[in-house]
Amino acid sequence: MKTTPLTISAWGNSHGIRLSRELMTALGITPDTPLEATVLAKGRLELRAVDARPSLADKLAAFDPAVHGGEWMQDAPRGAEFGSGS
Repeated sequence: MKTTPLTISAWGNSHGIRLSRELMTALGITPDTPLEATVLAKGRLELRAVDARPSLADKLAAFDPAVHGGEWMQDAPRGAEFGSGS
C-alpha cells in the first residue's frame, strides 16, 4: 500500500489536500475523476473513484427505440391532447 504524507491547507472558506501526480497515478485517477469520501473512523478517510454521471451523448448512444420507444400511456386520448383530433 502506498503511503504519502499530506498537509491540509486553507482554500478560501474551506480546506483541501493536494495529491501528487505519483499518488494519483497509483490511485488510477485524473484531475477530473469524481471521488467519494467516506469517514471510516476518527482520523481515517477513504477516497473512492465513482462513475461520472452520463453525458447527454452517452444517454443518446444507449437509447434503443425497441426498448425505450413507444407510448408511455397505452390508453386512448381522454381530452384535448395534442394530435387527438378533437
